[in-house]
Amino acid sequence: MPSVTHDDAPLLADLMPWSVAPPRLGRGWPAAPDAASLEARWDALVKAGGQDREALFQPTRSRTPHSAVGQLPGRSGGTGKLARATGPCPEPVRVLYAPFDEQWLIPDQRLIDAARPELWRVADERQVFVVETARGGAAADGSAGPPLLATSLLPVLRAGRVRPLFRRPGATEPNLAPGLTDHLASRLGRDTSPMDVLAWAAAVARPAPGGLAVPLTGDADEWERGMAVGRRMLWLMRRDGERPKLPGGRRPYVRAPLPSRPGAVRYDREDEALLLDEGRISPVPPEAWDFEAGGVRVLEQWCAARTEPGEPGTLAAIRPAVWPQAWTSELLELITVLALLAELRPRREALTDGAVPDPVTPAELCEAGVLPVAPSARRPASVLDAHEEGPEGQLALI
Repeated sequence: MPSVTHDDAPLLADLMPWSVAPPRLGRGWPAAPDAASLEARWDALVKAGGQDREALFQPTRSRTPHSAVGQLPGRSGGTGKLARATGPCPEPVRVLYAPFDEQWLIPDQRLIDAARPELWRVADERQVFVVETARGGAAADGSAGPPLLATSLLPVLRAGRVRPLFRRPGATEPNLAPGLTDHLASRLGRDTSPMDVLAWAAAVARPAPGGLAVPLTGDADEWERGMAVGRRMLWLMRRDGERPKLPGGRRPYVRAPLPSRPGAVRYDREDEALLLDEGRISPVPPEAWDFEAGGVRVLEQWCAARTEPGEPGTLAAIRPAVWPQAWTSELLELITVLALLAELRPRREALTDGAVPDPVTPAELCEAGVLPVAPSARRPASVLDAHEEGPEGQLALI
Protein backbone atom coordinates (compact mmCIF):
# COMPACT_ATOMS: atom_id res chain seq x y z
CA MET A 1 0.00 0.00 0.00
CA PRO A 2 1.42 3.45 -0.83
CA SER A 3 2.59 5.56 2.08
CA VAL A 4 3.59 9.14 2.67
CA THR A 5 5.98 10.81 5.08
CA HIS A 6 5.40 14.16 6.77
CA ASP A 7 7.59 15.79 4.12
CA ASP A 8 5.01 14.81 1.50
CA ALA A 9 1.96 15.79 3.55
CA PRO A 10 -0.24 18.87 3.12
CA LEU A 11 0.52 21.85 5.32
CA LEU A 12 -2.00 23.11 7.82
CA ALA A 13 -1.59 26.54 6.21
CA ASP A 14 -3.10 25.13 3.01
CA LEU A 15 -5.82 23.02 4.65
CA MET A 16 -6.96 25.88 6.94
CA PRO A 17 -5.96 28.82 4.74
CA TRP A 18 -7.29 31.82 6.70
CA SER A 19 -5.10 32.71 9.64
CA VAL A 20 -4.57 35.74 11.84
CA ALA A 21 -1.53 36.84 13.81
CA PRO A 22 -2.11 36.44 17.56
CA PRO A 23 -3.49 39.48 19.37
CA ARG A 24 -0.82 41.66 21.00
CA LEU A 25 -1.89 43.24 24.28
CA GLY A 26 1.12 45.54 24.65
CA ARG A 27 0.63 45.74 28.44
CA GLY A 28 -0.16 43.05 30.97
CA TRP A 29 -2.62 44.77 33.29
CA PRO A 30 -5.80 44.51 31.11
CA ALA A 31 -5.68 40.73 31.67
CA ALA A 32 -5.80 38.84 34.96
CA PRO A 33 -6.74 35.45 36.40
CA ASP A 34 -9.78 37.03 38.08
CA ALA A 35 -12.34 39.54 36.85
CA ALA A 36 -12.62 41.53 40.08
CA SER A 37 -8.99 42.64 39.85
CA LEU A 38 -9.61 44.00 36.36
CA GLU A 39 -12.54 46.09 37.57
CA ALA A 40 -10.38 47.44 40.40
CA ARG A 41 -7.56 48.25 37.98
CA TRP A 42 -9.96 50.10 35.68
CA ASP A 43 -11.32 52.11 38.61
CA ALA A 44 -7.79 53.07 39.65
CA LEU A 45 -7.01 54.15 36.09
CA VAL A 46 -10.07 56.35 35.57
CA LYS A 47 -9.69 57.94 39.02
CA ALA A 48 -6.15 58.99 38.16
CA GLY A 49 -5.69 62.14 36.13
CA GLY A 50 -3.21 63.63 33.71
CA GLN A 51 0.31 62.25 33.91
CA ASP A 52 -0.67 59.74 36.61
CA ARG A 53 -3.21 58.15 34.26
CA GLU A 54 -0.69 58.05 31.45
CA ALA A 55 1.94 56.39 33.65
CA LEU A 56 -0.54 53.79 34.91
CA PHE A 57 -1.69 53.08 31.35
CA GLN A 58 1.87 52.22 30.18
CA PRO A 59 1.78 53.78 26.69
CA THR A 60 3.43 52.21 23.66
CA ARG A 61 3.91 53.34 20.08
CA SER A 62 0.58 51.68 19.23
CA ARG A 63 -1.53 52.90 22.14
CA THR A 64 -1.59 55.90 24.44
CA PRO A 65 -4.49 57.37 26.45
CA HIS A 66 -5.00 59.72 23.49
CA SER A 67 -5.34 57.01 20.80
CA ALA A 68 -8.56 57.11 18.78
CA VAL A 69 -9.79 53.59 18.01
CA GLY A 70 -13.09 51.86 17.35
CA GLN A 71 -15.14 49.53 19.48
CA LEU A 72 -14.31 45.85 19.50
CA PRO A 73 -16.95 43.92 17.53
CA GLY A 74 -19.76 42.74 19.78
CA ARG A 75 -18.34 44.50 22.87
CA SER A 76 -19.38 47.54 24.87
CA GLY A 77 -16.02 49.26 25.40
CA GLY A 78 -16.01 52.99 24.79
CA THR A 79 -14.61 54.76 21.76
CA GLY A 80 -13.81 58.14 23.26
CA LYS A 81 -10.17 58.79 24.06
CA LEU A 82 -9.12 56.99 27.22
CA ALA A 83 -7.67 60.22 28.62
CA ARG A 84 -11.28 61.36 29.15
CA ALA A 85 -12.77 57.99 30.12
CA THR A 86 -15.05 57.70 33.15
CA GLY A 87 -17.63 55.20 34.29
CA PRO A 88 -17.57 51.47 34.99
CA CYS A 89 -15.19 48.91 33.55
CA PRO A 90 -16.32 47.16 30.36
CA GLU A 91 -17.46 43.68 31.39
CA PRO A 92 -14.41 41.37 31.37
CA VAL A 93 -14.49 38.34 29.08
CA ARG A 94 -12.89 34.92 29.44
CA VAL A 95 -9.90 34.37 27.11
CA LEU A 96 -7.11 31.85 26.62
CA TYR A 97 -4.17 33.87 27.93
CA ALA A 98 -1.48 31.16 27.80
CA PRO A 99 -1.51 27.45 26.91
CA PHE A 100 -4.22 25.84 29.08
CA ASP A 101 -4.51 29.06 31.13
CA GLU A 102 -7.96 30.67 30.97
CA GLN A 103 -7.95 34.23 32.31
CA TRP A 104 -10.03 37.42 31.99
CA LEU A 105 -9.56 40.42 29.71
CA ILE A 106 -11.04 43.93 29.56
CA PRO A 107 -12.43 43.90 25.98
CA ASP A 108 -11.59 47.48 25.12
CA GLN A 109 -9.56 48.18 21.99
CA ARG A 110 -8.16 51.35 23.57
CA LEU A 111 -6.16 49.13 25.95
CA ILE A 112 -4.85 46.64 23.40
CA ASP A 113 -2.06 47.32 20.92
CA ALA A 114 -3.33 44.87 18.29
CA ALA A 115 -6.69 43.33 19.16
CA ARG A 116 -7.31 41.65 15.77
CA PRO A 117 -11.00 42.66 15.35
CA GLU A 118 -11.41 40.03 12.62
CA LEU A 119 -11.13 37.35 15.31
CA TRP A 120 -13.68 39.05 17.57
CA ARG A 121 -16.17 39.22 14.68
CA VAL A 122 -16.27 35.43 14.32
CA ALA A 123 -16.04 34.55 18.03
CA ASP A 124 -19.20 32.88 19.31
CA GLU A 125 -20.26 29.77 21.22
CA ARG A 126 -19.82 27.53 18.14
CA GLN A 127 -16.40 28.77 17.08
CA VAL A 128 -13.19 26.81 17.64
CA PHE A 129 -9.89 28.64 17.46
CA VAL A 130 -6.79 26.64 16.54
CA VAL A 131 -3.48 28.02 17.77
CA GLU A 132 -0.08 26.89 16.61
CA THR A 133 2.28 26.66 19.57
CA ALA A 134 5.78 28.03 19.19
CA ARG A 135 7.21 24.56 19.63
CA GLY A 136 5.61 21.15 19.31
CA GLY A 137 6.33 17.53 18.66
CA ALA A 138 8.36 15.11 20.71
CA ALA A 139 10.86 16.16 23.35
CA ALA A 140 13.61 13.88 24.54
CA ASP A 141 11.86 13.42 27.89
CA GLY A 142 8.40 13.07 26.34
CA SER A 143 7.16 16.26 27.99
CA ALA A 144 6.29 18.30 24.89
CA GLY A 145 2.61 18.91 24.32
CA PRO A 146 0.72 18.96 21.02
CA PRO A 147 1.77 21.53 18.39
CA LEU A 148 -1.87 22.59 18.03
CA LEU A 149 -4.06 24.03 20.77
CA ALA A 150 -7.82 24.32 20.37
CA THR A 151 -10.04 26.63 22.38
CA SER A 152 -13.61 27.89 22.41
CA LEU A 153 -12.35 31.15 23.93
CA LEU A 154 -10.72 34.00 22.07
CA PRO A 155 -6.97 33.29 22.24
CA VAL A 156 -4.62 36.13 23.22
CA LEU A 157 -1.54 34.04 23.95
CA ARG A 158 1.83 34.84 22.44
CA ALA A 159 2.19 31.88 20.11
CA GLY A 160 1.87 31.15 16.41
CA ARG A 161 -0.92 31.89 13.96
CA VAL A 162 -4.57 31.64 14.99
CA ARG A 163 -6.87 29.72 12.62
CA PRO A 164 -10.63 29.90 13.29
CA LEU A 165 -12.44 26.73 12.23
CA PHE A 166 -15.25 28.86 10.75
CA ARG A 167 -14.99 32.04 8.70
CA ARG A 168 -18.38 33.36 9.80
CA PRO A 169 -20.39 33.30 13.05
CA GLY A 170 -22.84 30.47 13.61
CA ALA A 171 -20.40 27.76 12.47
CA THR A 172 -20.89 28.68 8.81
CA GLU A 173 -18.36 28.65 5.99
CA PRO A 174 -15.61 26.34 7.28
CA ASN A 175 -12.08 27.69 7.14
CA LEU A 176 -10.99 24.68 5.09
CA ALA A 177 -9.70 24.35 1.57
CA PRO A 178 -12.88 24.34 -0.57
CA GLY A 179 -13.76 20.79 -1.55
CA LEU A 180 -11.55 19.17 1.11
CA THR A 181 -14.32 17.54 3.14
CA ASP A 182 -16.05 16.25 -0.01
CA HIS A 183 -12.80 14.75 -1.31
CA LEU A 184 -12.04 13.07 2.00
CA ALA A 185 -15.61 11.76 2.25
CA SER A 186 -15.23 10.19 -1.19
CA ARG A 187 -11.91 8.58 -0.27
CA LEU A 188 -13.06 7.36 3.14
CA GLY A 189 -16.55 6.27 2.15
CA ARG A 190 -18.17 8.23 4.99
CA ASP A 191 -19.43 11.72 5.74
CA THR A 192 -16.66 14.06 6.88
CA SER A 193 -17.36 17.25 8.80
CA PRO A 194 -15.11 20.24 9.50
CA MET A 195 -14.87 19.10 13.13
CA ASP A 196 -13.72 15.66 11.91
CA VAL A 197 -10.91 17.29 9.95
CA LEU A 198 -9.93 19.37 12.98
CA ALA A 199 -9.91 16.31 15.25
CA TRP A 200 -7.66 14.46 12.80
CA ALA A 201 -5.33 17.45 12.51
CA ALA A 202 -5.10 17.80 16.30
CA ALA A 203 -4.01 14.17 16.56
CA VAL A 204 -1.44 14.02 13.75
CA ALA A 205 -0.06 17.54 13.12
CA ARG A 206 3.72 17.68 13.28
CA PRO A 207 6.37 20.34 12.61
CA ALA A 208 7.69 20.28 9.05
CA PRO A 209 9.59 22.59 6.73
CA GLY A 210 7.30 25.52 6.00
CA GLY A 211 4.98 25.02 8.98
CA LEU A 212 2.91 22.20 10.43
CA ALA A 213 2.25 19.13 8.30
CA VAL A 214 -1.06 17.26 8.52
CA PRO A 215 -0.67 13.82 6.90
CA LEU A 216 -4.05 12.76 5.47
CA THR A 217 -5.21 9.22 4.88
CA GLY A 218 -7.85 7.49 2.80
CA ASP A 219 -7.78 4.46 5.09
CA ALA A 220 -11.09 4.51 6.98
CA ASP A 221 -9.81 2.48 9.94
CA GLU A 222 -6.77 4.72 10.40
CA TRP A 223 -9.00 7.79 10.08
CA GLU A 224 -11.27 6.48 12.84
CA ARG A 225 -8.30 5.81 15.11
CA GLY A 226 -6.98 9.31 14.55
CA MET A 227 -10.34 10.96 15.06
CA ALA A 228 -10.89 9.10 18.32
CA VAL A 229 -7.63 10.52 19.67
CA GLY A 230 -8.30 13.98 18.24
CA ARG A 231 -11.84 14.21 19.58
CA ARG A 232 -10.59 13.34 23.04
CA MET A 233 -7.86 15.99 22.75
CA LEU A 234 -10.32 18.65 21.61
CA TRP A 235 -12.68 17.85 24.47
CA LEU A 236 -9.88 18.11 27.01
CA MET A 237 -8.48 21.33 25.56
CA ARG A 238 -11.81 23.10 25.13
CA ARG A 239 -13.40 21.96 28.42
CA ASP A 240 -16.83 23.17 27.34
CA GLY A 241 -18.91 20.17 28.40
CA GLU A 242 -18.82 17.57 31.16
CA ARG A 243 -15.80 18.13 33.40
CA PRO A 244 -12.92 15.65 32.98
CA LYS A 245 -12.11 13.27 35.83
CA LEU A 246 -9.35 10.82 36.65
CA PRO A 247 -10.15 7.43 38.22
CA GLY A 248 -10.85 7.59 41.95
CA GLY A 249 -7.41 6.67 43.30
CA ARG A 250 -5.63 9.06 40.93
CA ARG A 251 -7.71 12.20 41.42
CA PRO A 252 -5.76 15.17 42.81
CA TYR A 253 -6.96 16.55 46.13
CA VAL A 254 -5.90 19.32 48.50
CA ARG A 255 -4.07 17.40 51.24
CA ALA A 256 -2.94 20.50 53.16
CA PRO A 257 -4.78 23.82 52.83
CA LEU A 258 -3.27 26.35 50.47
CA PRO A 259 -2.07 29.52 52.20
CA SER A 260 -3.94 32.76 51.69
CA ARG A 261 -1.07 34.16 49.60
CA PRO A 262 1.17 31.33 48.34
CA GLY A 263 4.61 32.23 47.07
CA ALA A 264 7.05 29.45 46.24
CA VAL A 265 5.78 26.61 44.04
CA ARG A 266 7.62 23.28 44.10
CA TYR A 267 7.05 19.74 42.89
CA ASP A 268 7.91 16.68 44.98
CA ARG A 269 8.51 14.02 42.36
CA GLU A 270 8.89 11.18 44.85
CA ASP A 271 5.55 11.87 46.56
CA GLU A 272 3.88 13.20 43.39
CA ALA A 273 2.84 16.35 45.22
CA LEU A 274 2.50 19.97 44.16
CA LEU A 275 3.57 22.27 46.98
CA LEU A 276 2.50 25.92 47.26
CA ASP A 277 4.40 26.97 50.36
CA GLU A 278 2.85 24.75 53.07
CA GLY A 279 -0.14 23.90 50.86
CA ARG A 280 -0.10 20.46 49.28
CA ILE A 281 -1.99 18.90 46.35
CA SER A 282 -1.57 15.23 45.43
CA PRO A 283 -1.40 12.98 43.58
CA VAL A 284 0.02 15.04 40.73
CA PRO A 285 1.54 12.66 38.16
CA PRO A 286 5.01 13.59 36.87
CA GLU A 287 3.51 13.62 33.36
CA ALA A 288 1.21 16.47 34.40
CA TRP A 289 3.99 18.48 36.07
CA ASP A 290 6.36 17.96 33.12
CA PHE A 291 3.73 18.75 30.47
CA GLU A 292 4.99 21.53 28.21
CA ALA A 293 3.40 23.74 25.58
CA GLY A 294 5.44 26.15 23.52
CA GLY A 295 8.56 25.02 25.39
CA VAL A 296 7.17 26.10 28.78
CA ARG A 297 6.04 23.89 31.66
CA VAL A 298 2.28 24.54 31.78
CA LEU A 299 1.63 24.03 35.50
CA GLU A 300 4.60 26.11 36.53
CA GLN A 301 3.53 28.98 34.26
CA TRP A 302 -0.08 28.78 35.47
CA CYS A 303 0.96 28.99 39.13
CA ALA A 304 3.44 31.80 38.48
CA ALA A 305 0.69 33.91 36.89
CA ARG A 306 -1.22 33.73 40.19
CA THR A 307 1.59 33.93 42.75
CA GLU A 308 4.11 36.42 41.37
CA PRO A 309 3.31 39.95 42.61
CA GLY A 310 2.98 42.78 40.14
CA GLU A 311 5.44 45.65 40.22
CA PRO A 312 4.53 48.01 43.06
CA GLY A 313 2.80 51.17 41.90
CA THR A 314 1.48 49.60 38.70
CA LEU A 315 -2.03 48.44 37.88
CA ALA A 316 -0.74 44.86 37.62
CA ALA A 317 -0.02 45.01 41.36
CA ILE A 318 -3.78 45.12 42.03
CA ARG A 319 -4.51 41.48 42.71
CA PRO A 320 -6.69 39.40 45.06
CA ALA A 321 -5.76 39.88 48.71
CA VAL A 322 -6.13 36.12 49.27
CA TRP A 323 -6.02 33.08 47.03
CA PRO A 324 -9.58 32.57 45.67
CA GLN A 325 -11.22 29.17 46.10
CA ALA A 326 -12.06 29.22 42.40
CA TRP A 327 -8.35 29.09 41.56
CA THR A 328 -7.96 25.88 43.57
CA SER A 329 -10.79 24.27 41.60
CA GLU A 330 -9.24 25.44 38.32
CA LEU A 331 -5.84 24.08 39.37
CA LEU A 332 -7.26 20.64 40.22
CA GLU A 333 -9.00 20.53 36.83
CA LEU A 334 -5.85 21.64 35.00
CA ILE A 335 -3.83 18.85 36.64
CA THR A 336 -6.52 16.41 35.50
CA VAL A 337 -6.52 17.73 31.93
CA LEU A 338 -2.74 17.56 31.59
CA ALA A 339 -2.59 14.04 33.04
CA LEU A 340 -5.28 12.82 30.62
CA LEU A 341 -3.62 14.52 27.65
CA ALA A 342 -0.29 12.92 28.61
CA GLU A 343 -2.00 9.53 28.54
CA LEU A 344 -2.90 10.15 24.89
CA ARG A 345 0.71 10.81 23.85
CA PRO A 346 1.55 7.16 22.97
CA ARG A 347 -1.55 6.93 20.79
CA ARG A 348 -0.66 10.20 19.06
CA GLU A 349 2.88 9.01 18.41
CA ALA A 350 1.62 5.67 17.05
CA LEU A 351 -0.36 7.60 14.44
CA THR A 352 2.63 9.58 13.18
CA ASP A 353 5.76 7.57 13.94
CA GLY A 354 5.42 5.50 10.77
CA ALA A 355 4.14 6.04 7.27
CA VAL A 356 0.51 7.05 6.82
CA PRO A 357 -1.43 4.32 5.01
CA ASP A 358 -3.27 5.12 1.78
CA PRO A 359 -2.10 8.74 1.76
CA VAL A 360 -3.98 11.73 0.44
CA THR A 361 -1.04 13.70 -0.91
CA PRO A 362 -0.74 17.35 -1.93
CA ALA A 363 -0.43 16.18 -5.53
CA GLU A 364 -3.74 14.33 -5.26
CA LEU A 365 -5.41 17.37 -3.75
CA CYS A 366 -4.08 19.53 -6.58
CA GLU A 367 -5.37 17.08 -9.16
CA ALA A 368 -8.79 17.14 -7.47
CA GLY A 369 -8.83 20.96 -7.54
CA VAL A 370 -8.76 21.28 -3.75
CA LEU A 371 -5.32 22.90 -3.80
CA PRO A 372 -4.08 25.50 -4.32
CA VAL A 373 -6.76 27.59 -2.66
CA ALA A 374 -7.88 30.89 -4.14
CA PRO A 375 -6.29 34.01 -2.58
CA SER A 376 -9.71 34.99 -1.21
CA ALA A 377 -9.69 31.91 1.03
CA ARG A 378 -6.71 33.38 2.89
CA ARG A 379 -8.55 36.62 3.63
CA PRO A 380 -11.35 37.14 6.20
CA ALA A 381 -14.93 36.85 5.00
CA SER A 382 -17.21 39.86 5.11
CA VAL A 383 -19.21 39.37 8.31
CA LEU A 384 -20.38 42.94 9.03
CA ASP A 385 -24.03 42.21 9.86
CA ALA A 386 -24.30 45.03 12.42
CA HIS A 387 -22.94 48.55 12.76
CA GLU A 388 -19.65 48.87 14.60
CA GLU A 389 -18.82 52.06 16.46
CA GLY A 390 -15.64 53.76 15.31
CA PRO A 391 -13.43 56.29 17.10
CA GLU A 392 -15.29 58.99 19.05
CA GLY A 393 -18.63 57.30 18.36
CA GLN A 394 -18.48 57.52 14.57
CA LEU A 395 -19.87 54.70 12.41
CA ALA A 396 -17.10 52.30 11.43
CA LEU A 397 -16.84 51.71 7.70
CA ILE A 398 -15.49 48.27 6.72
